[in-house]
Amino acid sequence: MICRAAGSGNEPQITPVSVSIMRLVLKYLDKMRCFRKRSTIPFLVALITFLLFINLYIEDGYVLEEDKRQLRETSMHPLNSERYVHTFKDITNFSGTINVTYRYLAGTPLPRKKYLTIGLSSVKRKRGNYLLETIKSIFDQSSYEELKEIVVVVHLADFDLAWCESLVQEISRKFGHHIIAGRLLVIHAPEEYYPSLDGLKRNYNDPEDRVRFRSKQNVDYAFLLNFCTNLSDFYMMLEDDVRCSRNFLTALKKVVASREGSYWVMLEFSKLGYIGKLYHSRDLPRLAHFLLMFYQEMPCDWLLIHFRGLLAQKDAIRFKPSLFQHMGYYSSYKGAENKLKDDDFEEDSLDIPDNPPASLYTNINVFESYDAAKAYSSVDEYFWGKAPSTGDFYVIVFNKATKISKIKIITGTDDRQNDILHHGALEVGEKLVGTKKGRQCSSYITLGEFKNGNIEVHDVDHKIGFDIECVRIVVTASQKEWLIIRSISLWTTQGREKLRPQQHCPSKWSGTNAELIDPSAAGARETE
Repeated sequence: MICRAAGSGNEPQITPVSVSIMRLVLKYLDKMRCFRKRSTIPFLVALITFLLFINLYIEDGYVLEEDKRQLRETSMHPLNSERYVHTFKDITNFSGTINVTYRYLAGTPLPRKKYLTIGLSSVKRKRGNYLLETIKSIFDQSSYEELKEIVVVVHLADFDLAWCESLVQEISRKFGHHIIAGRLLVIHAPEEYYPSLDGLKRNYNDPEDRVRFRSKQNVDYAFLLNFCTNLSDFYMMLEDDVRCSRNFLTALKKVVASREGSYWVMLEFSKLGYIGKLYHSRDLPRLAHFLLMFYQEMPCDWLLIHFRGLLAQKDAIRFKPSLFQHMGYYSSYKGAENKLKDDDFEEDSLDIPDNPPASLYTNINVFESYDAAKAYSSVDEYFWGKAPSTGDFYVIVFNKATKISKIKIITGTDDRQNDILHHGALEVGEKLVGTKKGRQCSSYITLGEFKNGNIEVHDVDHKIGFDIECVRIVVTASQKEWLIIRSISLWTTQGREKLRPQQHCPSKWSGTNAELIDPSAAGARETE
């Protein structure tokens, strides 16, 4: 009898065919008793070896057939993308940093974690260099209190060490006090840590030099992210040719506070490339590993989209106005012209709206999921309704009466420029009453008429003698075109006080995100 180890689960099992063969062997042995012992033993050894080989061959055939059956069943079912999301999140949990020995060209990290790390990666350009202007903009546009909460890390990622040394001398001369204060670090990852940049995949039919450029850029950013892992709570990715809004950190903290309790992987504060992309620092090791894994597959900004998708953030979360603007005229790739601009950029981020919590109502027929709340959100979304008629309205009812200093409403989009409000008026109201259709104001005053689909009214609190409870958009003439309300921006007198950078930001922001809008709100319901 053959003994097997129990519980392994992978060894061949004794089949009915095996039992029959063993019985034949025993029967044959019984007939061979008269043979001399010396001649019987070699024969039996050969016979048993042969029979065992046949037995294992038959059993392996059963195993192979079972494998083929399972393979056929698997091929009948489509791949489950959700399963692979969980695989990347849970199994491939790249929690460790990449083993790279960095050269410190200027500054050293402080022991205390900051609120925000701003990462810049820079290489030698054939035409123009904007790095010094970018660093200057970051520091100049921040208040003294804000500077205490940020650290800027510059990765000089060029293999030309003479260029690196020359540039770091200039950085040290212009920003020496920030280096001494621990607000500015300049690092370099040596060339020997880079993977091969020759013979790479030519995806998208890109020329070899373009593939090499974008592949190296992915590794540049991976090493930068890896270095910044433990410096702060959040990480902001910028390019080296960017200018910033004034007090951008205060505006950014306001947005982060508004997302407290909700899941996000990447928040976007510019619609261009990988400018103004915010991450939790805890996600940086995974992102660094991810960029290294796929460094030769596609450009960095495309990989960032795949990364957030794998971590189950399906849609982009982009905030308006943009806090960062591309200022470079010449690209770092071959010095080609690059005139990209973000038309949502605002120079003064302290002037961002602070839409108070409200309920939204409209009697305009809403198209699909472009509901009323999306026009009131700071996320890059909008309300879209079918052709409105005279008297149709879109109304905002505040949770409590408030003083409004400024109102700005924009209709239509760049690609649907005719879906504007061609004839309409802006009104503010008071004296809330309950109706079958919800709460409404019983008294309204007209502030102005829409022109070319837009309206902007300043000093509202000086023109109106009461605290406002409703803001209403009224259609004054029917139109054949559909209506997009791209954004509704309101500034309160209280909101401007809260945004002063020398004060601490509140832990909870009564901001403009749709998540903070009263759930009773009515309604029918990016590219480099």
